[in-house]
Amino acid sequence: MHSVAFEAVGLTIYWYGILAAVGFLLGFYTSGRRAPREGLTAEAIMNLAPWIIAGGILGARILYVISYYSEEFADKPWYEIFLLRRSGLVYYGGLIGASISTVLYCLKEKLPVWKVADILAPSIALGHIFGRLGCLMTGCCFGRPTEYPWAIHFPADHPTHGTGVHPSQIYESLLNAGLFTFLIWFYKRKKFHGQIFAVYLIGYAFLRTFVESFRGDYPDRLKTFGGFLTPAQTVSTAVFATGIILLWILPKFTPNLSTHTPKKPTQSPS
Repeated sequence: MHSVAFEAVGLTIYWYGILAAVGFLLGFYTSGRRAPREGLTAEAIMNLAPWIIAGGILGARILYVISYYSEEFADKPWYEIFLLRRSGLVYYGGLIGASISTVLYCLKEKLPVWKVADILAPSIALGHIFGRLGCLMTGCCFGRPTEYPWAIHFPADHPTHGTGVHPSQIYESLLNAGLFTFLIWFYKRKKFHGQIFAVYLIGYAFLRTFVESFRGDYPDRLKTFGGFLTPAQTVSTAVFATGIILLWILPKFTPNLSTHTPKKPTQSPS
């Protein structure tokens, strides 16, 4: 794989950044088209974009630095923490950071949090398809050694040293595509606000736990329960539980949509 897409005017442009940008753009575009179903405007969602991007990158970077500090930052200058050359991000940290920034924005602009969460949920899965392809091009998040015919081989200077490994990045991209398709189908059938987001949390936690069983890039010190679970599997347990709790609690506080008529799009915030 070639992590560098091209160089121009002295700048090195990486595939990770390009594919992540494509994921963000498609995510916000599809969310904007979905907004009128919840009585909101596309502009209201697009105005949220800088908050999600900032919160997502900040959260993803913080969790990455915490997780890999001893391997990548302990013996380097402190400013290396802020350098995002290629990857160096953890998805669950990004999800947490983006969720917090979304809630803050909704409170600031008096937007309905759970409606916005439902609008965004399918697009999170859509954007993640391209994010994982960025990981593939970069060579991070790689899989365990395998002799299956679909094994992929990174260059000899990669940590896998050219050994055939599971294409774990492709596994997750395909499963996210399936999750996106399901959420789009289920969206028209939801019964209460927040249901789509809760189902996303459950679905992603399940698929991530599955894909993690093929990952081979974690230092042993990060694995929990005697090396049985990867860090993402541990977090997925909490994310899965959060989704279940939301499915149980939210129907008690949101209207039954089977008897609810959608409102016209509201005036977008300035």
